[in-house]
Amino acid sequence: MNTALTIAGSDSSGGAGIQADLKTFLANGVYGMSAITALTAQNTCGVRSVLNSTPEFLSDQLDAIFEDIFPDAVKIGMVSSARLIEIIADKLTRYGAKNIVVDPVMVATSGARLIDDDAIKILMTRLFPLATILTPNLPELEVIVHEKISTPKDIEHAAQKIFDAHGCAVLAKGGHGLNDANDYLFDGAGTWLYGQRIDTPNTHGTGCTLSSAIAANLAKGHGLKISVERAKNYLTGALVSGLNLGKGSGPLDHGFNLRGDFND
Repeated sequence: MNTALTIAGSDSSGGAGIQADLKTFLANGVYGMSAITALTAQNTCGVRSVLNSTPEFLSDQLDAIFEDIFPDAVKIGMVSSARLIEIIADKLTRYGAKNIVVDPVMVATSGARLIDDDAIKILMTRLFPLATILTPNLPELEVIVHEKISTPKDIEHAAQKIFDAHGCAVLAKGGHGLNDANDYLFDGAGTWLYGQRIDTPNTHGTGCTLSSAIAANLAKGHGLKISVERAKNYLTGALVSGLNLGKGSGPLDHGFNLRGDFND
């Protein structure tokens, strides 16, 4: 079985973060592992508090994984500390990690900045060059390129700018209203990937789920464009199936396609 590692924060409500990542890995046929960057106290209504891992503990987690079960792909999500980002970059370089998907979690749905400028700088200088692909949403794309994104042409320009600066492919996600559910993939050539917007309030963890599904497909040996397309299709299915849980933005149904003897 192919393997994938998520390096991200824990979501106590189970809809995002490493919980969403591990569910996504399982649903997409890979063995999932995790290194926790932070504990969060959150639910479908919002985040209450965050407790970061220490650099020493994150370092030990990564060593324990890479020295035993080497991952075929790595997904990196929420990392709010510059020092933790440096630890991750050092370990990925040391072990020669491959198929690295970076979901640059910078801006909350509310618009609040989740990491400070120093951490963003380290993220861009240390992790972006190691990435196979980045998966920013539109607010995050604006932070990275320091430009306002108002049109599809702006998205295309920003994605190429990141590719030229850091050498990694970019999947600019259009799910924040500008382009319905259409995403733009730039990997040296640009491709619009069209999708169907699902009319549901239950979207907690969509970014985590998409990036993890891309990593799972890369782990299985699929090419980048195919991995992105398969991930988009999986995300659509999880959104359509949906779970009406919680008082806020509910989680996806990560197991919508897992039906067997033990589901009844």
